[in-house]
Amino acid sequence: MSSPAAASHYAVRATIDAAAEPAALTTEGAAIFSDPPIAHFTARAGVPGGTRHEVELRLGVSGLAARRLDGAGVAIAVVDRGINLAHLAARDVRASLDPSVTWPPRPVEPGHHPVGSGTLCAHNALIAAPRATLLDLPILPATGIGLLSDALQAYAHLLAAVRADTPRFKALVVTNSWGLGHEGWDFPAGHPGRYVDNPAHPFNRIVGTLSRYGVDILFAAGNDGQDGSGARRRVPIMGANAHPDVITVTGATLRGRRSECASEGPGIPGMVYAKPDLAGYTDFLGSEAGGPGEIDAGTAAACPVAAGCVAALRTRLPHRLLPPRDLTVALRTDALRRGPSSWHPGLGYGVIAPLRTAMRLGL
Repeated sequence: MSSPAAASHYAVRATIDAAAEPAALTTEGAAIFSDPPIAHFTARAGVPGGTRHEVELRLGVSGLAARRLDGAGVAIAVVDRGINLAHLAARDVRASLDPSVTWPPRPVEPGHHPVGSGTLCAHNALIAAPRATLLDLPILPATGIGLLSDALQAYAHLLAAVRADTPRFKALVVTNSWGLGHEGWDFPAGHPGRYVDNPAHPFNRIVGTLSRYGVDILFAAGNDGQDGSGARRRVPIMGANAHPDVITVTGATLRGRRSECASEGPGIPGMVYAKPDLAGYTDFLGSEAGGPGEIDAGTAAACPVAAGCVAALRTRLPHRLLPPRDLTVALRTDALRRGPSSWHPGLGYGVIAPLRTAMRLGL
């Protein structure tokens, strides 16, 4: 998927008649996998619990900067709806973007997409890593939903970039604030081509491959929904959002409490049980990508905050010295907890504290 000339397997997107679905494994040995719809994790906007400046204070951004941990030379791939650099500039955020690494190719230039969730993610990723370089991968349409196979192509493109003889960046962090809104969007339980609880699904496999090349991958845990009566409907953490090689991020208020709409663990059976891993700050007035006065809410806002923390640490912490899984363990160890040191379904191992990790590692 990343190098067609040398590939032994290919992913082909197709439409089939659901009523006449062939066997999961054909006589030629090809497997049929689901290509479910995916969407950005939206959350109800409430009263802001603070501002971007307060997030900076809680993350210790000034302390990170004093240690030259600002994201310089590190790329943050924003896999979402596209980034609007002009909006970031209007919010006094100086953003650097590499337009050469993007997917899919579209008439809209990278960094010039409509203001929306991708701009929110870019804004929040730069809180802790203001000198990081953004990569714009708009797999989701400006409105509505996309397909998982679009994400598969984007990840193949990133894999090709990190496998290049001369990579354009010294480290890569990928932030994802999207997923399935409901398990019912996938093949039914027990189908061998299902995505949400199947490590062998092509997208779950390529996530693991990208991680093994030293890429730090973060996924939002997701947000719970509502049923017809308005009551809360639990949405499990599933698919790549519960992958063993990603940091699954839930949302915490500036007071360190779980964001009201954030999905709680554990992960869906078949993937990693103890998910989420960490919490990132959310529910604050920051990007205003949703409109003036609109807060950045839910796990979709928290995930890029955490991604920026990882990018800051990667400024002086090469993956060859501390691979992605080991960095995840370090971040879990230093996370801020309200109780015992064990995992909790609401906040994982606690709220991310990058300065504590930097100090303990001697950065």
